[in-house]
Amino acid sequence: MTGPHALKPFLLAFPGPLRDQLVAAVLRGEKVSTTGLLAEYEVEREELPEVGERSALIDSDGREVAVVEVTEVRVLPLGEVDLQHALDEGEGYGSVAQWRAAHERFWHSEEMQEALGDPHFIVDDSTVVVAERFQVVERLA
Repeated sequence: MTGPHALKPFLLAFPGPLRDQLVAAVLRGEKVSTTGLLAEYEVEREELPEVGERSALIDSDGREVAVVEVTEVRVLPLGEVDLQHALDEGEGYGSVAQWRAAHERFWHSEEMQEALGDPHFIVDDSTVVVAERFQVVERLA
């Protein structure tokens, strides 16, 4: 068993409907990949995830709902994200273009610009992203 806060939090999006949707997709086994901006890690002075690292999937209420384990980490330009990664995000994307449009909406949102401390932040093909694959190893809720 994992004690409270023994694992670092695995946070998808911001608390609210999007996070709830993503957490549900992870718990259904549909979402096995996620993409973050390298800039987020830099702003938060956070280490990149490593293969084998486990963390606690957190829902919008701040509850730990599952333990996930990182199975792959790739750091690459946004323009090189492939279809398999987009499909494995488990959000019903049929193409990289659909996946990218949805992610650009999120990355260009006020919340994200605020988190990055850059009100004019925008992504392009050369923006470096962290493409992460993971699996649920234990359900907590």
